[in-house]
Amino acid sequence: MGLKEGDFPPVDPATFEDMPYQERIKVLSRHWAEFGFGAPKITAIIYIVKLLVFYGVTGILVATLTSGLDPLSPSEWWDEPIFYQKAVVWTMLLEALGVAGSWGPLAGHFKPMTGGVLYYARTGTLRNPPWPTKVPGTAGYTRTPLDVALYLTFIGALVVALALPGQDDGALNALVPGNEGLITTAPLIVALISLGLLGLRDKISFLQARSEQYVPALIFFCFFPFVDMIIAAKLLIVIVWCCAAFSKVGPHFANVIPPMVSNTPWLSSKRIKRMHYRSFPEDMRPSERATGLAHGLGTLVEFGAPLVLLFSSNDTITLIAALAMIGFHVFIISTFPLAVPLDWNVLFAYIAAFLFLGFSNADGYGLGAMDPTLLVVTVLALLTFPVLGNLKPQWVSFLPSMRQYSGNWATGMWAFAPGAEAKLDEHVKKPSLMQKGQLTAIYGEEAAEVVMQQLLGWRALHSQGRGLNSLMMTTLGPDIDTYTLREAEFSCNALTGFNFGDGHFHDQQLIDAIQSEVGFAPGEFMVVFMESDPWGPKRGRQDYWVMDAAVGEIERGSIGVQDCVKEQPWLPNGPVAKQVDWKLDGYERVRYERAPRAPVPETADIGPLAQEARIGA
Repeated sequence: MGLKEGDFPPVDPATFEDMPYQERIKVLSRHWAEFGFGAPKITAIIYIVKLLVFYGVTGILVATLTSGLDPLSPSEWWDEPIFYQKAVVWTMLLEALGVAGSWGPLAGHFKPMTGGVLYYARTGTLRNPPWPTKVPGTAGYTRTPLDVALYLTFIGALVVALALPGQDDGALNALVPGNEGLITTAPLIVALISLGLLGLRDKISFLQARSEQYVPALIFFCFFPFVDMIIAAKLLIVIVWCCAAFSKVGPHFANVIPPMVSNTPWLSSKRIKRMHYRSFPEDMRPSERATGLAHGLGTLVEFGAPLVLLFSSNDTITLIAALAMIGFHVFIISTFPLAVPLDWNVLFAYIAAFLFLGFSNADGYGLGAMDPTLLVVTVLALLTFPVLGNLKPQWVSFLPSMRQYSGNWATGMWAFAPGAEAKLDEHVKKPSLMQKGQLTAIYGEEAAEVVMQQLLGWRALHSQGRGLNSLMMTTLGPDIDTYTLREAEFSCNALTGFNFGDGHFHDQQLIDAIQSEVGFAPGEFMVVFMESDPWGPKRGRQDYWVMDAAVGEIERGSIGVQDCVKEQPWLPNGPVAKQVDWKLDGYERVRYERAPRAPVPETADIGPLAQEARIGA
């Protein structure tokens, strides 16, 4: 891998689509195991520079200079309450603008690299209301001037909150002499109201602001006395950590570790990467080492250290636990996971130090110092969506369910009849082309197609990917080699501006929105979708649905988790068994033949990656 050249899969782009689909997945999943996404090194450098300069340096300057603090004296501001508050607001602002998580090429934004504001500040782009039939005034699929106004009001309120100096607080003065006050709450209240109204009209822009984590913090800033605010913030971060750890219990998370390690840019050893698979290249299931890393160093640290921080009154033990969680977040940053929540991990590493070292339990900031009634209400409120989301995942996004990187997500896969994908660029208003078009401008069309399908190889390394491939194989039959197949999460990014791995962003409602704009013919746009694995009586089975965009849902049922976990990514034994609960009577998919492709001359300009791959072949 060079600075500007990536590690391209070992295929000839000109003949890649002629390979049977299962063979493509075999090649691409094995390639991912050794090279990850294969992005050039400059990709990681871009993310690091953005993180250090745009988030770190600029964020520190904004939070300190507007609060009367010296940015060149960290000892002066690292434990200053207003700096902590503005760090949270700054991160929320960047998330809402689309320049934090889910930014850049690792999240499917190639050209341009930003989604977010380019979509939400523009009328006519797609929106996805959570309850359009139940909340009056929220129906519709496209963004209106009202949506833009609500979004810009929210953004403006956060900017004002950052710009204003601190407001004096008597309780804080008694506890922290010489402080710079607390963040001014009036603009935060405006931000909360406008964001709430925006969320009723578009759940995607609401969740892009990471509202499940930052909205509670803003409520604490606005309405809680200082000591209660600090303790409530501790409860918030501990519940985020522990719920994320809890969600990793089960067979899914072990399948996350190998492809995540494989994508780590600083790890060049193929031998170490292969060790996380059971027997590379024939058995691509996670090895015992990967399972141990997932449930030992991963789940136990993420569960145990936060509980120590919450209850410990020993400064030494607290320091050790805080360093463990800081190291945990630094490790996640270093792996550059898809959706790249790097800014969020930096913030959480800082918050771990601020809350538990700067305001330790031993100094009067333990649970016992919080108003008992407020404590109970806060805990119950913070646990509501994680509990509901794990019991009824179809009701709650995986973000407020706190299932970050658990491997247990709602997921989807799209299939387009030959040439039909182009209709998305022709009919859906958006500030960028679909990813295939973005990549074609960089690498050429054939190489772009290989890169797009590399994401299917990545998904197949996860348990749900095998389920999705099984569903698509049974839905399309032999036509699976004719259709253009897409990872729905990436495609959703180009259409709506954001996706953080949540299939609920591209559920039936988004498919209906796309259909209303495009008007696909029957059989042109097929979708398979799997819901998360729930806790409770249905544990171990994931519900699915199949949809023909022009017709509607055509099938519903469930798939066994263990049936997916035990198979190889390319399903050499064929599709895993499914239980069909309902099928649309009389439905028969319209078939489409692949148009013959013109031969590509050897001298054609097909992009540097494609030329390199052809020469290598």
